[in-house]
Amino acid sequence: MTRPLLRGACAAALSLCSAAALAHATLAVTEAEPDAAYRGVIRVGHGCAGSPTTAIRVTVPDGVVAAQPMPKPGWTVAIETGPYAKPALHHGRTLTEGVRAITWSGASLPDAFYDEFTFVARMTGDLAVGSAVPFPILQTCEAGRRDWAEIAAAGQDPRSLKEPAPLVRIVAGPAARSAGPASVTAGPLTIEAPWLRATPAGAKVAGGYLRITNRGPEADRLVGASLPIAGAGEIHEMATRDGVMTMREVPGGLEIPPGGSVELKPGGFHVMFTGLTGAVREGEPLTGTLRFEKAGTVTVRFGIGGLGARTAPDETSHH
Repeated sequence: MTRPLLRGACAAALSLCSAAALAHATLAVTEAEPDAAYRGVIRVGHGCAGSPTTAIRVTVPDGVVAAQPMPKPGWTVAIETGPYAKPALHHGRTLTEGVRAITWSGASLPDAFYDEFTFVARMTGDLAVGSAVPFPILQTCEAGRRDWAEIAAAGQDPRSLKEPAPLVRIVAGPAARSAGPASVTAGPLTIEAPWLRATPAGAKVAGGYLRITNRGPEADRLVGASLPIAGAGEIHEMATRDGVMTMREVPGGLEIPPGGSVELKPGGFHVMFTGLTGAVREGEPLTGTLRFEKAGTVTVRFGIGGLGARTAPDETSHH
């Protein structure tokens, strides 16, 4: 099939081909683990409206350190260095600055040809599982340029972007996926088995569940929560009254009585995460926070159960 026919078929398929799939500059490896090495392969499939590509520049985002480009025969490689947003530990050394951009230039890639540009780097442990890290790429051509740097806003369909930045999704490593989240203690509070239901693609809300025990002499209140892929986290109650199922936000948060326990579970109290910017995937835990009136903000790791699950996944169950 010729390129014009292929493009026409993609357009006719009710926009099933995403903007990223049609982009001229993409990343071959779109998932990475926190605190682990990453090999970035920039794929260039086309020039700029038929004009040959003469330079590729990738920006190294915050949270990514120790970047090194791979030399490419016929191309000149240049690096730009600068300070990191946060110091990072790498091979026993604390890094405060490093490569922030890499440029390959000095050659010509015809519009009809395909090529790849490679670099390696390290994802730091500060990158939250479930987040998406953008790698903006500037493609310069003999005539014109394409700046692949657009990032979808909350609730925006990524397919609406004309020049989307390639994204790398941060996923849990094998060890994190197999280990269940430990109980977390915050003052007199013990938080057990935090978990979320997996969500279908495109979902904007997710339900969170857990058990909280208060061993102190005073009541506390769970007043909010957060996830790196959610716009907000509120405490809600689902209940059936007079045969009608209702859902409401709990005013002032959920009280945790002294010497007592409260369980948030499907069909009752739960944390409602809204404004999701990514899917919650079964078996891929997410780190988030719970916010208490007295105990403050507490970091927890949510296990992920299946779609429609009624109980915590086995690896996070406290039973």
